[in-house]
Amino acid sequence: MHPSLLKLFILFFLIFFSPASSSVTAAVPTALPNCVDECGNITIPYPFGTSSNCYHDSGFYVACNATYDPPRAFVSTTNIELTDIALSDATATILTPIAHDCYAPLGLGPDINNIWTDVSGLPYTFSQTRNKFTALGCDTVALNFEYNVLDYSSGCVSFCDDRSSIANGTCSGIGCCQTSIPKGMHRVYTVLRSLRNHTTTWNVSPCSYAFVVDQEQFVFNLTDLYGFYSKNDGKVPTVMDWAIGNATCQQVNGTEKFSCGANSYCVDNDNGPGYRCNCNSGYQGNPYLADGCQDIDECADPGTSPCAGICENTPGSYACSCPQGYYGDGKKSGSGCINKPKKFPLIQVVLGSGLSFLFLLVSGSWVYWIYRKRKLIQLKEKFFKQNGGLLLQQQIASRDGAAESAARIFTAEELKAATDDYSESRVLGRGGYGTVYKGVLPGGRVVAIKKSMVVDRTQIEQFVNEVVLLSQVIHKNVVRLLGCCLETPVPLLVYEFVSNGTLHHHIHGAPSSLSWETRLRIAAETSAALAYLHSAIARPIFHRDVKSANILLDNNYMAKVADFGASRLIPLDRTQITTLVQGTLGYLDPEYFQTGQLTEKSDVYSFGVVLAELLTGQKPLSQQRPEEERNLAIHFLLHMRENRLFRIVEPRVRSEGSREQLSAVAELTQRCLRLRGEERPEMREVAAELERARRGRTATEDAAADAEGETESSLGRRGETRYYTGRL
Repeated sequence: MHPSLLKLFILFFLIFFSPASSSVTAAVPTALPNCVDECGNITIPYPFGTSSNCYHDSGFYVACNATYDPPRAFVSTTNIELTDIALSDATATILTPIAHDCYAPLGLGPDINNIWTDVSGLPYTFSQTRNKFTALGCDTVALNFEYNVLDYSSGCVSFCDDRSSIANGTCSGIGCCQTSIPKGMHRVYTVLRSLRNHTTTWNVSPCSYAFVVDQEQFVFNLTDLYGFYSKNDGKVPTVMDWAIGNATCQQVNGTEKFSCGANSYCVDNDNGPGYRCNCNSGYQGNPYLADGCQDIDECADPGTSPCAGICENTPGSYACSCPQGYYGDGKKSGSGCINKPKKFPLIQVVLGSGLSFLFLLVSGSWVYWIYRKRKLIQLKEKFFKQNGGLLLQQQIASRDGAAESAARIFTAEELKAATDDYSESRVLGRGGYGTVYKGVLPGGRVVAIKKSMVVDRTQIEQFVNEVVLLSQVIHKNVVRLLGCCLETPVPLLVYEFVSNGTLHHHIHGAPSSLSWETRLRIAAETSAALAYLHSAIARPIFHRDVKSANILLDNNYMAKVADFGASRLIPLDRTQITTLVQGTLGYLDPEYFQTGQLTEKSDVYSFGVVLAELLTGQKPLSQQRPEEERNLAIHFLLHMRENRLFRIVEPRVRSEGSREQLSAVAELTQRCLRLRGEERPEMREVAAELERARRGRTATEDAAADAEGETESSLGRRGETRYYTGRL
């Protein structure tokens, strides 16, 4: 036989007839000895168990109810049904109830079912990565929070008018809405509300539903708007994370409390206290059993073996090699086993190839560097044109007499240097619309630089006009827009920097550092700034998100109205109907839920909430107040109607302000918080009344000529075109 054929025969023989383990690997145990490892259709692996001495601790007890056919498993001693347990990612799937809110025709009813699921005291937490809080309906406001813990909360709204507006497979707020849940939740409480009792949408959606569901097991369908509760027997699958104990891996490693077996490693729980165990690479089985992680024999089946030549199993791994006369790494995913060829001038070939490669690498790198530099210049020019740079230059050039107020166009290099290449240490804040960085320009001027996430290319001309407009808004109590950079994929906006934090921080800090005199001055300055935006410039602006967190204070506690979360202005004559909430809960105009439109009176309402904060020192939303008064506006108006104002006024404010002065400001606040926008005062009226309160004068004592003349001279005449502040 020819020598090469003999070698090939030997190779095939070794591959297919090598002495691999022919015995079938014994089944890897999942439960402790003498313990049942299943209940009906689900496997019950340790640390779980269905009887005493079969589970890690009482929190992992699984009640197997054999009265069902097949039997059903339940979490510990609760009535929460358990449908799956996974060791690989330490999760368990349970069935949780659906909250529903149903109405009869003409809004009669309702049949309300607010629900909660409580696993506190057990080793479970609701999985933030797998679950979504979901609401269905066409007149639906849904809230989901950790019971008695307001910080752990989320919610969404869903509206629709008819079936044609609803799309299957999407939960964007039309018929269906979804939002993430916070980490570490043990007691989920779900509340449903309706704005119009489904009277306008009853034929499309007579009910609202809300639930926490495994996002991998739920896809929205139009038919879900009808009878979703009954079709699912009132429950949906929800994924829970579970963990061992309350300590970290470092705290229990080497102690009797450490529950990870041999050939495994410990991982801290990232959704609450405790830890979990995983088998090492090359092992499989139950890591919570002493010898639960068994070696995987990669060589047992030649068909699935990773080796193309000789396969040798090792503890937790394997080794591949080639038979004599062949070379290579022996792996199917690598070079395999190659027949050794005759000798040839290897050194010469390698040397020549190396030099050629080095020459190509150096010359190619140089050409690529030049190409990249030109490409970067072209890209900057492209972005500059796309973002309206030429139009902005024309706008600036046409305003020769307004150089002081003109928007400055910054280069990308200037802002990159000002922020240390957008270093994390320069981040002032993040929001749903972008990130704000602290920057230092040449000459030492400190600025705030807004980097948005997205930009609407169809609105570039509008964006440029608004940058020019907002850069001309010069008021001592308004954060000024200094300019922008248009050489980046998304335009960057540059504002003046205000150093002393937000009004929200100073009101709700412990303890508050603001006297009543300072609070009243801040309120007067803020209202004057908003009145200026509403009435004193050629193209009035509506803020849309007035709140204490958007009122900045300088080192002298002077108020500066800002909104770093804003991105653009929206003309009022272009209808803005949306299914997603704009603004901030607790400050949002109630009329918005009916019209989907924010007006200047929406700013007045939001400012009324800020006045209530200044008077009471309480937050706009608080779990500490009774359920019907958790909204500060409702809480405040209730006490005003019952003549109990001074019971909720902050003690320091009550001691420093006169009763007449506090009553005047409270009555003004009450007017600002009226449900109907047309019944609220204009912002310039609010500013005038607060200024009178600061001077200690009444409306009667202020002469009509003084009130009219002073307001007209400081605020100017109202313009015809109205704008919202959007996300700029």
